Amino acid sequence: MRSIQIYDTTLRDGTQGEGVSLSLQDKLQITERLDELGIDFVEGGYPASNSKDAEYFQRARELKLSHAKVCAFGMTRRRGMKAADDLGIRALVEAQTPVVTIVGKTWDFHVTEVLRVSLQENLDMIAETIEYLASQGREVFYDAEHFFDGWGANPDYAAETILAAARAGAKLVILCDTNGGSLPETIAQRTKAAVKTLQPFNVPVGIHTHNDGELAVANSLAAVDAGAVQVQGTINGFGERCGNADLISVMANLGLKKGYQILGGRPLTHLTELSRFVYETANVNHRNNQPFVGQSAFAHKGGMHVHAIARATSSYEHLDPALVGNERRILVSELSGRSNITALTAKHKLTDDKALMDNILKRVVDLEAQGWQFEAAEASFDMLVRRAAGLFQPHFERTKYSVAVSTLGDGQPVTEATVKLIVNGRERHEVAEGDGPVNALDAAMRKALNGDFPGLRDMRLIDYKVRVVNSEAGTAARIRVIIESSDHHDVWGTVGVSENIIEASWLALVDAIEYKLAKDEGLK
Repeated sequence: MRSIQIYDTTLRDGTQGEGVSLSLQDKLQITERLDELGIDFVEGGYPASNSKDAEYFQRARELKLSHAKVCAFGMTRRRGMKAADDLGIRALVEAQTPVVTIVGKTWDFHVTEVLRVSLQENLDMIAETIEYLASQGREVFYDAEHFFDGWGANPDYAAETILAAARAGAKLVILCDTNGGSLPETIAQRTKAAVKTLQPFNVPVGIHTHNDGELAVANSLAAVDAGAVQVQGTINGFGERCGNADLISVMANLGLKKGYQILGGRPLTHLTELSRFVYETANVNHRNNQPFVGQSAFAHKGGMHVHAIARATSSYEHLDPALVGNERRILVSELSGRSNITALTAKHKLTDDKALMDNILKRVVDLEAQGWQFEAAEASFDMLVRRAAGLFQPHFERTKYSVAVSTLGDGQPVTEATVKLIVNGRERHEVAEGDGPVNALDAAMRKALNGDFPGLRDMRLIDYKVRVVNSEAGTAARIRVIIESSDHHDVWGTVGVSENIIEASWLALVDAIEYKLAKDEGLK
């Protein structure tokens, strides 16, 4: 069982992705989470590029890391000067990290046309930079930029660049598919060639791939099989253009599929938690279909699939979702069979009533034909089941509601909602203002209900989605509203459909409140 190092560059390469930005505190918190997981190396940034990265390295020294080594990233010295005099190199030394990663040119085209130095000068820049940093007591990794394209264009010169790094004292040479367009067979062949080239110096290789051909993970795995001892990438595949290799998928495949040892032998049960933490910290939407850790990674919708996994989970799951900290989900829709309904109603102990199961399935199919959708509204499906089974006891009776929008003298809109409910045999008539119709209705209902149901104070609305169901109907189109709610323990979704967006919102809101009240009574 060969051990493979995991090198995370979310804090540097990942932040080059469009829409990704991390504060100093974000970067420190992610560093701690990566260390807890068992990541070997955390690349914090380029200390010469901005003050935030420079301060990160100062603050990172205060972190009590148990496993991970923090790395500073930089470039080879500039042409025509000594490494010791280059401000960028000085910043790397002042960062005081145990490891420094240097990137240099491998492709002769980039040397002469982009960097615009001689081929020999480039070799000198690589060697002198690494020699100087090693003399300062740093462990130096060398990122061979554009290695695979460079080897294809001029293998002799590409070999000279990585040999220059090895002779100068680099502890590891990382082969970079910088343009992200290589194929796995090319990666494997050229990785083997690099391993053979560096073998006399006992310097191993790593792999750093980009995802422009949707092959970053596959290419990383191919390189490891070909002899690479380290994989560089980012959590969730964040990165420039199409992103970097997603370390979540890399680690899951290396550790669970290929039998390599990673993370010092730690289990991978926190992968899902880490993935979602990084999404939330970066304020980036989760990718539901992300392999291994996405919300849909182990979600089953087709009736045939659900029927099969009820007998053997391996029939439609490539691994146990618990191994990566995820969970199985059964979805219900017009594609569902009785197996979906049976799985989702098991908690109510109704599965022996086949006539009821068929009735619920028919109701779901009929509603979805009208534009309802229960995949993201499991609470509304739960309410549907209770009503069909005669288990639902309403906590209030809806008598009337109205919403009015007006403007003040300064032109700012004001929304006011009025609700009339029957609660415990008494009529409640309340008015409330809000930032919009849904917020105003929610506030008015809470005023009417809070006295009898104080648990509603823990409930809050966290998301609101609107979708036009039949757009060909124009302004008379049917509207689907999905509301996501939460309390201190759970998150649940409810749905409402109507030609009137306020009515659709009202239906979803009422279901959300009824579900919360039933849940608090222990009926969930």
